[in-house]
Amino acid sequence: MHRSIAVMSFALCAATAVPALAQTGSAVVGTGPGVAGAAQTVKITATITAIDPATREVTLKGPKGNEATVLLGPEVKNFSQMKVGDVVNAEYVEALTLELKKGGQAVPGRTENAGATAAKAGEKPAGMVGRQVTVTANVIALDPPTQTVTLKGPKQTVDVKVADPEQFKRISVGDQVEATYTEALAISVEAAPK
Repeated sequence: MHRSIAVMSFALCAATAVPALAQTGSAVVGTGPGVAGAAQTVKITATITAIDPATREVTLKGPKGNEATVLLGPEVKNFSQMKVGDVVNAEYVEALTLELKKGGQAVPGRTENAGATAAKAGEKPAGMVGRQVTVTANVIALDPPTQTVTLKGPKQTVDVKVADPEQFKRISVGDQVEATYTEALAISVEAAPK
């Protein structure tokens, strides 16, 4: 899996070095009784305008003419399949959900799952990497004047302010909160348009 994650460094370089190229995004926030969630997506598109095989530098240009050069390490496989004019698409998605578990009985803990895929040898560079972290914490104190909940997780204790008074009313000492954070990054290089 580490090799596949390393392959995704191309996407990370592109996403951090060239945010002004062609970045679009959206965010969604939702709540329900004892549940809250938020998600956002960021998409970046650029065209390859130069490739230096000796230094492994790739210059990317957005539709508004902004350019940035990124250095791709040897861990990026299929480097030789990229051509000037190819289009690079990167999409990053992250989401957080919180769920109240009334009288929860789970042991406070943390779990993490991760996965990755990459293009086959000889194909244009592409791949996806993602992970999901779930933390279960006990509600150990409430401060109604500030609408603050104190949560004790597997490694630390944190105070969380609950902005929605209706949600705060649902929480009691002895309940549990399960937080799930998910993130994924996908990248693809497509042949230059005809």
